[in-house]
Amino acid sequence: MTKVKKVLTVGVFDLLHKGHVELFRRAKSLGDYLIVAVQDSDFILKYKPTAKIVNSTDDRMYMVNAIRYVDEAVVYEDVDTIVTKVDFDIFVTGPDQIHAGFQKAIRWCKDNGKEHIVLSRTDGVSSSELKEKIANE
Repeated sequence: MTKVKKVLTVGVFDLLHKGHVELFRRAKSLGDYLIVAVQDSDFILKYKPTAKIVNSTDDRMYMVNAIRYVDEAVVYEDVDTIVTKVDFDIFVTGPDQIHAGFQKAIRWCKDNGKEHIVLSRTDGVSSSELKEKIANE
C-alpha cells in the first residue's frame, strides 16, 4: 500500500485572492493531501495589535476549507508549534516567510525528516497590495 504524502502550508489568508488559490493548487500538486493552517486572529493581534484583520478566524477557516485543493484546514498560533502537532511530509512556505518562528519550524522539519519547499509568490497579487488599494479607494 502506498503511503499518502501530506503537505502542510500556513498563513493568515485574510483577503483570499488568486495568489492563495495558486499556492494551494501548487502545494497540493506536491503530494496527495493538503493541510492548510490558518493563523488565529487573537494570536495575531496579541503580537501585532495594529494588524488590520478583516475576517474572523472562523470565516477564514470557512473560506480556506471551501477551496477544492484543500483537504483539511486547522487553526494555529505559532508556526514552530504547528509543525510539531500536524502529521505531514512536506512543509511549504513562501519566500517572505522567514522570521524566527519560521526558521525554528524549518529547523524542526530538517531534524525530523520532513521536506521543506519554498514556492514563489504569484506575480501581480498580494494581500498587502489589496489592502492598500482598498484603503485608497
